[in-house]
Amino acid sequence: MTTRVIALDLDGTLLTPKKTLLPSSLEALSRVREAGYRLVIVTGRHHVAIHPFYQALALDTPAICCNGVYLYDYQAKTVLESDPMPVDKALQLIAQLEEQQIHGLMYVDNAMLYERPTGHVIRTAGWAQTLPPEQRPTFIQVPSLAQAAREADAVWKFALTDEDLPKLRQFARRAGQQLDLACEWSWHDQVDIARAGCSKGKRLSQWIAAQGGSMEDVIAFGDNYNDISMLEAAGVGVAMGNADDAVKARANVVIGDNTSDSIAKFIYGHLL
Repeated sequence: MTTRVIALDLDGTLLTPKKTLLPSSLEALSRVREAGYRLVIVTGRHHVAIHPFYQALALDTPAICCNGVYLYDYQAKTVLESDPMPVDKALQLIAQLEEQQIHGLMYVDNAMLYERPTGHVIRTAGWAQTLPPEQRPTFIQVPSLAQAAREADAVWKFALTDEDLPKLRQFARRAGQQLDLACEWSWHDQVDIARAGCSKGKRLSQWIAAQGGSMEDVIAFGDNYNDISMLEAAGVGVAMGNADDAVKARANVVIGDNTSDSIAKFIYGHLL
């Protein structure tokens, strides 16, 4: 592979706070593709929750989903590679969530499951209703996450939210240590928990290597802690202006925030 690759996080990076794509970003990314670059989405989202963006970008590459837990081929509608959470670990985590009364949205197979509709679920489900039916992600309320985990083919990750952020931080630290799971913050009030060893940077590096390429030829854009692994692994790691200082410190370049034309300006100024 001799072409260069642009790896794009979605929320907080390519997407505005309203979960839309800026026309300037779409135009710039279209032009950079015409110039020979390949684009790949690298997201914390489930593959069922990125349809509108994948289609708007007219991509033909697989998507890296759930912080690197799996690689999804949209053309074949199949998972190419994955490292799902062992069911026993998922059940232990669910038991701890119930004990601490913390909400967990469980990502499995082709859906996201929950027991009670908290704010995060309500907001995301509301966004989903604005989409055409064929692009809507699947949210399912279940009586028991534990039973659903036993019945699923694959448990990808858990997205945890709680209004008490210190409580959530403490829970994530303990779960990571006691259960040997990967815990990464993907939003200011959301921590993602997945199988140990999974990360955006690792899965992206594996895909690039399989294409015969080098991470030195990758330009990665991100904004949050779950993006650090790919920002550091890429030849050029680009942090958004809305990122925390700790994330910016791990990038090669810092640009404007996700409400401005910063991605387009970087592309025109450095890649075209």
